Amino acid sequence: MPANILVVEDEPAIQELLALNLTQAGHNPVRALSVEQAQMLIRETLPDLILLDWMLPGMSGIEFARKLKGDELTKSIPIIMLTARGEEADKVRGLEVGADDYVTKPFSPRELNARIKAVLRRRAPQMTDDPLEVGGLRLDPMTHRVSGNGKTLELGPTEFRLLHYLMSNPERVHSRTQVLDRVWGDRVFVEDRTVDVHIRRLRRALSESGHEEFIQTVRGVGYRFSAQ
Repeated sequence: MPANILVVEDEPAIQELLALNLTQAGHNPVRALSVEQAQMLIRETLPDLILLDWMLPGMSGIEFARKLKGDELTKSIPIIMLTARGEEADKVRGLEVGADDYVTKPFSPRELNARIKAVLRRRAPQMTDDPLEVGGLRLDPMTHRVSGNGKTLELGPTEFRLLHYLMSNPERVHSRTQVLDRVWGDRVFVEDRTVDVHIRRLRRALSESGHEEFIQTVRGVGYRFSAQ
């Protein structure tokens, strides 16, 4: 699935190259030349991942990363630091403020794409195209198909995203608010009970293959995907 990736880089030529590379990899790049511009874009829409240059005008990338990780709204957004500073102490500093990875310039597009995919797989697996299979239930993001014990299941687009998110984070309890933020987006106004409606639709679809019990209700908390 395409990820919305915020590129915070003050050198236009490098920014253009990064955006082109991300587009070719199937992602949606959003560009910012400074921390101030990046903050404005984040207020409009939360990105799925941030490519953040260390050396920026005004606030440095390292300080911005620390600020993002200290904010409840943005602390879960994966960050990959981009920098020409290759010393071990600098890498450790970047990781200590909460960056998920550290890429030293110059780097190849292939390396960067591999690192982006690895970070998304680890931090936001619902953004990757990797098929998921649990207990005979299979979801393939590439073909947008779901099957249960070999039988094709018909899911609406929202139910597909909901199942993808839950299957990507198994055994964890997700509140309705968390589900709304990750499936609908935090900038979309949807009432909490809307989640319940789509959970019922998802269970109804999964009942065709006997997998409806994989979507569990945790009373007073939210929902969990579990094959146990």
